[in-house]
Amino acid sequence: MGTPQKENESKGFFSAMSSRFSVFSNAMHRSVNGLLGYEGVEVINPEGGKDDVEDEVQRGRWKPEERDSYWKMMQNYVGADVTSLVTLPVIIFEPMTMIQKMAELMEYSYLLDKADESEDPYMQLVYASSWAISVYFAYQRTWKPFNPILGETYELTNHGGITFLAEQVSHHPPMSAGHAENEHFTYDVTSKLKTKFLGNSVDVYPVGRTRVTLKRHGVVLDLVPPPTKVNNLIFGRTWIDSPGEMIMTNLTTGDKAVLYFQQCGWFGAGRYEVDGYIYNSAEEPKILMTGKWNQSMNYQPCDLEGEPLPNTELKEVWHVADVPPNDKFQYTHFAHKLNSFDTAPKKLLASDSRLRPDRYALEMGDLSKSGTEKSSLEERQRAEKRAREEKGHKFTPRWFDLTEEVTPTPWGELEIYQYNGKYDEHRAAADNSNSIDADVKSIEFNPWQYADLATE
Repeated sequence: MGTPQKENESKGFFSAMSSRFSVFSNAMHRSVNGLLGYEGVEVINPEGGKDDVEDEVQRGRWKPEERDSYWKMMQNYVGADVTSLVTLPVIIFEPMTMIQKMAELMEYSYLLDKADESEDPYMQLVYASSWAISVYFAYQRTWKPFNPILGETYELTNHGGITFLAEQVSHHPPMSAGHAENEHFTYDVTSKLKTKFLGNSVDVYPVGRTRVTLKRHGVVLDLVPPPTKVNNLIFGRTWIDSPGEMIMTNLTTGDKAVLYFQQCGWFGAGRYEVDGYIYNSAEEPKILMTGKWNQSMNYQPCDLEGEPLPNTELKEVWHVADVPPNDKFQYTHFAHKLNSFDTAPKKLLASDSRLRPDRYALEMGDLSKSGTEKSSLEERQRAEKRAREEKGHKFTPRWFDLTEEVTPTPWGELEIYQYNGKYDEHRAAADNSNSIDADVKSIEFNPWQYADLATE
């Protein structure tokens, strides 16, 4: 990250604040470990101290008998990567898949439009890093998305002039690739989550690569987000924190945004807070940024010590949109649009997440049917894999190509998938077609019919 000493010196009052919250949080974590005889259990109430932990352990979405039974099964996986290891009940799911959730990053895409329109390279980073932070409001939902079926896709149109496409490109390990584009920017991501199950929590490491290209100036931005911790998975009320560093680097100029997601401490101290700076290529702070990832972000020009310049004021760059009141899954209005066919293109692919019967049953409130459909899809996926292996075939994604590039990340190496442009041809043909669309809801979900099968 350049010269750590220089960056630490320029954090100003943000550094002291972060250190104080970390001490409180570490003390709180130690105080509840091994609670009530459950070895490896750590229950944390972000709104209180250690005295009310025994009350907190009885809260949450699980019934006591379900909670205890599930803990007996899950305790065998402590320390393991459980990304695709464990079959989970639909009671903890939301009616959305992981590749749909990738599209939530497009809600505030207007910030990337502004970044592209700006002539100031530092303001480009202010807008673009605020865009990257904005999705964390949606990420605080504690429901688990469905794992995509191999070959599953998600298409999004009718939002900010964007065409968005994501595809599940690998099952073991689970990997997704995405591409979005409008007149101002292109967005490309290869996503591979790595997890570590810790008993009553799970650490999630974003082993991925995110690149944004601003078209006007040809600027390429690279994003490295912080890890995420899901607390109180089984005992207590589930909540999410993302303590750590987010770095967005302008690969064209060397400028960068370094933003610190504060760790939640006792009684919620520091929760949601994000502070940091926009640095030039010489590691000198130019603009300070501060805010809360669940509310808004602000910026102000600063001196070389990181202090606000005289005669300047803090200005808001992003504010979270209004959300539906008392929504069961804490969805935003945009999240509801992701499940709607109003944001689907003409001649929707049969591999689209909207068409999954388990997802749709859960959206309609039928947990029993959702669980049955989920098991059926998972079994069919296993059968399809066996059939491929018997024929000596391997799965090849349709819309993304595996490159020879392997890139390092803070949590391991990553193979890169690249958008191959075939979807543009498909979409142009579909948009120009004069045939009448069938009722889109009657299309049977089928991610396998689009697979390109190559002989090994």
